[in-house]
This record gives sequence, structure tokens and C-alpha cells, in this order.
Amino acid sequence: MNSTNRSALQASNREMPLLQQWMQQLHLDFPLLASVFILSLTGLFVLYSATGQDVAEVQKQAMRLGVGFVLMVFLAQLTPQTLQRWSPYLFMLAIILLILVLVAGVQVKGAQRWLDLYLFRFQPSELMKLVAPMALAWFLAETALPPRFVRLLASLILLAIPVVLVAVQPDLGTSLLIASSGFFVLFMAGLRWRILGGASLLLVIFAWPIWEYVLRDYQRRRVLTFLNPESDPLGAGYHIIQSKIAIGSGGLFGKGWLNGTQSQLDFLPERHTDFIFAVFSEEFGMIGAIMLLMLYLFIVLRGMFIAAQAKDSFSRLLAGSISLTFFVYIFVNMGMVSGLLPVVGVPLPLMSYGGTSIVTLLAGFGILMSIHTHRKMLSP
Repeated sequence: MNSTNRSALQASNREMPLLQQWMQQLHLDFPLLASVFILSLTGLFVLYSATGQDVAEVQKQAMRLGVGFVLMVFLAQLTPQTLQRWSPYLFMLAIILLILVLVAGVQVKGAQRWLDLYLFRFQPSELMKLVAPMALAWFLAETALPPRFVRLLASLILLAIPVVLVAVQPDLGTSLLIASSGFFVLFMAGLRWRILGGASLLLVIFAWPIWEYVLRDYQRRRVLTFLNPESDPLGAGYHIIQSKIAIGSGGLFGKGWLNGTQSQLDFLPERHTDFIFAVFSEEFGMIGAIMLLMLYLFIVLRGMFIAAQAKDSFSRLLAGSISLTFFVYIFVNMGMVSGLLPVVGVPLPLMSYGGTSIVTLLAGFGILMSIHTHRKMLSP
């Protein structure tokens, strides 16, 4: 930045309100920060109800949110150029961690997804949701866009490696989210419609082999249960049936905080994790659900605005992928809880109880803030 631009920036800073000056000095985007903080606070209130008023669990969640916000502020200080340089090394590190999970990971409920670091458990697949689009954005930003077929094919191979490593854990939901994050990078890089059409045709052709030889028995049962949950109301269909009862019983205004019968009387399984939206809908009704959706929509649109304002290809591709992947989180979770999609174990962002996923989400928002605030400082 030359002396003229620096002087102009300092003059404009003196005219800003004090809060805005602090936000700029810390490289934080106030609209995004405020909406994410409100969402996180709402999640703690709902979690208190969903856990049967377990203060200890809420405190654990608050600590994880605290770690996530600290990481968010730290990443916001880094320039997009620094993130771009780190991307390939972070990707290689995440691949090594995924291999370690398969070799020496902790197995819980038949799935081997965690590394035991003594002080805490870490799920590397959550990190890959952020690192995979960073690596693809770095790879594609090195050349002219839209990418040529050879580079596009190399990008797909690069993306397939973590998707396969996560799918064999098995963790179908997370592998699909990683694939989505990479797809959004390719899409925003200018992926041609004829290629999308060809990929869709290949998916149709291989649908039966995937169903027969790739999906496991419990995954096939989830799909069949989605199509007809009443076929096994006390078994595989129990989650969906109870979730839809909870959502419907909330009515227009809900039963009130801590007054949801489905959750408080233990009819609703996994109510503090994947099915927390059902708890929220029962207690706050359709009005509350609409307000929550509007808050989510604002965050997504703010992220897309940041992507549109980005000054370089890497920043634009990465910001767009982070924002659209956040939307996929919301769409898939609410869809499966309401019976519109099969249950794939995707949490509701910043609402569901979790550890690594929360920290990763907030890290993504820190990257968005870095892209936006450093763009402002470096623009002429």
C-alpha cells in the first residue's frame, strides 16, 4: 500500500465510529460476527433444553464455542495470500491424519472416525471440510479459469482421495459434505454445464452398483426408511416419526422453552445432536423456525457477498465454497429431521452438540472475515 492510499485509509478511519474502527483493526466483519454470535447463543439455550437441563453439557459446548471464536479471530488476522500458501501443506497433513484414523483411530458405535489425543478426541474428517476446498481453490487459482479438462480431472482426483478415506470409516454424511465443498469450488471456477450433465448421467448409470456394493446395510436401511418410515415404526423409522411429531406439535408459536413434551419426555432420540431442530421447532413453533431460517439465510448471503467482492480467484472460490457448504449443512439437517431427506448424520450448524465440527465452522467464518477485511485494506 503506497503512502497516498495509507493516508486516505487513516483519514477514513478517523471518521468511522469507534466500534467499526475496532472491527477493522481486528479484521472482523461485524454483520457476520453478530449473526454467528446470536446463532451460537441460541444454540446454547436450545441445548440446555435438549440435554434435560444439563448444565455440564452446556458448559462443554460453551468452551468449544470459545475455542472456535478464538480460532476465528486468529484466522481473520491472516491474509488470504498466507492461507493460499498454507493450503497444500494443510491438505497433506489432513490426508495423513485420515490415514492415521484408519490405522489407529478410536472406534465408537461401529465407526472409526476419531483420533485420541489424550486430552481430547479429534475428528480429522471435520478438518477436511475446510482444507479440501482450500486445496482445490489453491490448485485452480494457479491457472486461467474456467479450468481445462486435464486440470479439472486432476482436481476431481484430488477431491476423491479424502472423500474415499472418510467414506470407508464409515461416515457417509461427512464424505458427502467434503464432496459438496469441493464441487462448489469447481462450480464457481466455471464448470461447464455439459460436464455437469455428463456427471449426472454417470451417477444414474452407477446408482445400482453403488447401492449394491458401496453402501452398507445400515445405510441402505436409512434410505428405505426415508421412503416409508411407517414400515418400521419402532425400529429404523422411529427417529423420523418422533421428529415429525415434535415439529408438528409445535404449531405456530410453540410450547415454550423447556416445555417440549417429545424432548423432555425422551420420545425424541439424538435430540441434542442431529435432531435438535425438532426440539427447537416444538418449543418455538413455526414462527421460531422461520426466524432461525432467516438468521441462517443472512449468514449464507453475507458469505456469498464476501465471495462476490473478493479480489482474486483463490479468495472468491474459497469464500463461495465455505458459504454454500454452510447452506448444505442447514438444508441436509433440516431435510432429514423433517423427513424430506434420508438420515445421514449431519449436525445443525452451531446448534447441535459437537466439538470438532463447531471449531471447524467458526474457523471457516474466520477465513471469510480475512478475505473480506483484507480486501478492504489492500484495495486502492
